[in-house]
Amino acid sequence: MDPQLLLALVLGIGTIIFLVLRTRIDAFVALLIAALVTGFVAGSPALETITSMTTGFGNTLASIGIVIGLGVAIGKILEVSGAADALAKTFVRALGRGREHWAMAGTGAVVSIPVFCDSGYVIMNPLARSIARRLKGRYVTLALALGCGMTLTHHLVPPTPGPLGVAGILGADLGGLILAGLVFSIVLLPIVVLYAAWMGPKLESELNDNVREAVYGTAAVHGSSRSGGTATATVTDEGPGTPVADEPPVHQLGEPPAGGKPHTISFGLAALPLLVPLLLIVLNTVATAVDRNSQGALGPEDEYTPAAWAEVLAFIGNPVVALIIGIVLAVYVLLPRWTPRKQVHGWMADAAASAGLIILITGAGGALGQVLRDSGVGDALAEAIADLSLPGVLVPFLIASLVRLAQGSGTVAMITAASVSAPLVDGLGLSALAAALACCAGSMVFSYFNDSYFWVVTRFTGLEGTAALRGWSGITTAVWLGSLPLVLIAGAVL
Repeated sequence: MDPQLLLALVLGIGTIIFLVLRTRIDAFVALLIAALVTGFVAGSPALETITSMTTGFGNTLASIGIVIGLGVAIGKILEVSGAADALAKTFVRALGRGREHWAMAGTGAVVSIPVFCDSGYVIMNPLARSIARRLKGRYVTLALALGCGMTLTHHLVPPTPGPLGVAGILGADLGGLILAGLVFSIVLLPIVVLYAAWMGPKLESELNDNVREAVYGTAAVHGSSRSGGTATATVTDEGPGTPVADEPPVHQLGEPPAGGKPHTISFGLAALPLLVPLLLIVLNTVATAVDRNSQGALGPEDEYTPAAWAEVLAFIGNPVVALIIGIVLAVYVLLPRWTPRKQVHGWMADAAASAGLIILITGAGGALGQVLRDSGVGDALAEAIADLSLPGVLVPFLIASLVRLAQGSGTVAMITAASVSAPLVDGLGLSALAAALACCAGSMVFSYFNDSYFWVVTRFTGLEGTAALRGWSGITTAVWLGSLPLVLIAGAVL
């Protein structure tokens, strides 16, 4: 590998770590500075580096920025109306004590098959918060389990774009990849749950104040306390994880007018703003897949013009439109008629304020990833690993892993690995399916600063600095390690 490109990668990552952990510079500015350093050291012209940054920032926010804003707004309405608490109460009772994180991981894995994990996490995070509020603890455990459950199927199971592209490039059977990816995901799910259960309690005290207050209110959890004159209530009687039975829903609606009925929400109504967007997005995915198959356009590069019915479903199932429908449902179904318009606008403004920094940091992560791609760091790493003498199935696996480390995007990493590996598959004695699984599994490694999903998960979870690395980067690396023996088995038997 070109030493200059390697140095660019090392200095770029080092810049982020130093600025975030050792200076007053926040993550947004640190990511932008790191992108400039990477481009300069890699030898990219200054103006091209700026163009890469703005392109990466814009492309990332084009796909996720509106979704984050709408998702946070839905979460706010769920919170203030008491709907989120109603959902959590039903969820906890149905699952039983101590198994909530299993349910979160499994739910995330199912949701992320048809829905991008970024969108799915934003939509489902309010449920994790509500369950944690009712349990009076364990939010980090639930949030990590949800996020990494989504990571599994996002990387391993078509029709998410990455695995779909890998299947097309390598000529792997799509049905076989779906089945094998599901098997991988089921086998790896316990690793997600066990890591979250082990690391979550260690990081609960690391939650930033804003997220802690949003999740737990004024309650001091695990013995921590709040300053600034805020009342506290320490949970020590039954310990975290003990559901509080028969509490009224928590909401911020005030009292109804004279003669009005108290505001209560059923589980069915509370779930509508979450389920309707998810179902619309799933319907879009299924309809597009059926229509493409009927036209014989199975690969991502095949020419495809949607039928009229599929085009309509693609419109209403687009995450932006689906979440607009979700927020309209949240406002008009969950809030009582006597809620003042000005109060609703105030809640929306609060949601926009809390979403703003998440959106900026996510976009900056995309900017750094684009600079790394355009500078050639990812391609250089892929070529270097392809030249090594390794067991055949490890070649695409390690190419995907190194490209992921270099530029952040799991989708780009697996497609790059498939493109580099495609001419080598026959010579390595691999089936196309085994090579595809290796590309997909290898791309899960160590999600960190240059991955936009890292910032979505850690900002919503309230983890910063080393806590974010121990929690999110650690859990993604754990499932990557867990996938290695599965990849070796696939290489031997498929």
